[in-house]
Amino acid sequence: MLATTGIRDRLARIEERIGSSCQRAGRDRREVTLIGVSKTFPTELIAEGIDAGLRVLGENRVQEAATKIPALSELCAASGVVWHLIGHLQSNKVRRAVELFSMIHSVDSLKLAERIDAVCGETGRQLPILIEVNLGGEESKAGVKATETLALCEQIGKLPNLQLQGLMTVPPFAEAPEDTRPYFRELRALRDQAVSLGLVSPAFTHLSMGMSHDFEVAIEEGATMVRVGTAIFGSRG
Repeated sequence: MLATTGIRDRLARIEERIGSSCQRAGRDRREVTLIGVSKTFPTELIAEGIDAGLRVLGENRVQEAATKIPALSELCAASGVVWHLIGHLQSNKVRRAVELFSMIHSVDSLKLAERIDAVCGETGRQLPILIEVNLGGEESKAGVKATETLALCEQIGKLPNLQLQGLMTVPPFAEAPEDTRPYFRELRALRDQAVSLGLVSPAFTHLSMGMSHDFEVAIEEGATMVRVGTAIFGSRG
């Protein structure tokens, strides 16, 4: 297991890189939220990340999060930590997801959105969500097609218990971070188009894009949330 100082140092380096990326793009550092992707990492390591300053954590699977989040509840409450669901959500896991997470990044259909909206209605909750867009057309990845995104934005925007706040993408992997830039630009263009057409509310500002190997390029292209796991916690087994 990594020592606390190891995670603290890694997090400090990431903060420096985020700051430099914002400076290059003429952006305020406060515009970018760092999400520590904690999937597959044990609670002891996640606790070290929280101690080092992480305040938003991302999990991919509801079942895994359902054991971690309660185990870390006291520490999270004391530190003001919130959890985001960044992985694919199955309809039969919606109720638990609504209980556990403060935001869902991976809504990719009207049917799923309606299910989340119904559960939120039953529990009296307003839940922020993002629409996941599959820009690379990869069959192995979830997400709505780019050509169907604007229509889905308009439909989901009418659901009373959801706060549609932006878009998310996982572009095709590329060894060179520069090769992901066109996908990040495309996601930003989709967001801006939805806003200009009046399909969404003023809260539709977020772009969740960029991971450990390409988050700097994502920030330069407008990311408001970057999802970083291995660069903080180390390699997964």
